[in-house]
Amino acid sequence: MKKIFLASTALFLLCATSVVIGQNTRFSDPDTVVKEQFWGNLYADGGNSFFCDTPFTSKGFVLTDGYVYPLADIRSALDCGTSRQCEQDNHYRQIASDLHNMIPVRSRTEMQRRNVRYENLGETINRDDCGIRESAGFFEPPERVKGDIARTVAYMVETYDLPWLGSTPVFQGWNRLDPPDDTELTRHRRVAEIQGNENPFLTNPDYMEQL
Repeated sequence: MKKIFLASTALFLLCATSVVIGQNTRFSDPDTVVKEQFWGNLYADGGNSFFCDTPFTSKGFVLTDGYVYPLADIRSALDCGTSRQCEQDNHYRQIASDLHNMIPVRSRTEMQRRNVRYENLGETINRDDCGIRESAGFFEPPERVKGDIARTVAYMVETYDLPWLGSTPVFQGWNRLDPPDDTELTRHRRVAEIQGNENPFLTNPDYMEQL
């Protein structure tokens, strides 16, 4: 009887500390979400570019919709074919419509991030004017958004069963280095209101240590 009680207690504690993750179920048309919800709602009054922290009042020609977990990597993970072929895949369309993963970035910066992995590159690599380090297929973001990236990547990995885009300990370190600030929390609340689900790694950053 004692063994049964202990087993039940252990199961309860495991369930109590497990990460409960919902996913985007409202949107499955990426183009419409980008136009109407991302630029037309979330950033309708402007904001700051994600990596460079440059203020903007409207999209303009230097900004684009970027993705913390790049769409090319999502297509590769799903093995759904070319961009056009993946756009016919409902699962891909749902993932590509997830606002938690979308960020406003400079078009030039987004081009730099293709086919790269997140990593700590060290002081031997100089940062650019936005605080970014890049070398040989690796990308280190500015210190102030490392936690944002870690928590978003964790959300995408755990929600959609995608592979990590770097070493898990690196993301855990970034999460500790850069805890959620008011800007990140405010944006998260807006996304949750629009899309209907939260990122538990942002509302409870300690969940990152369970990965």
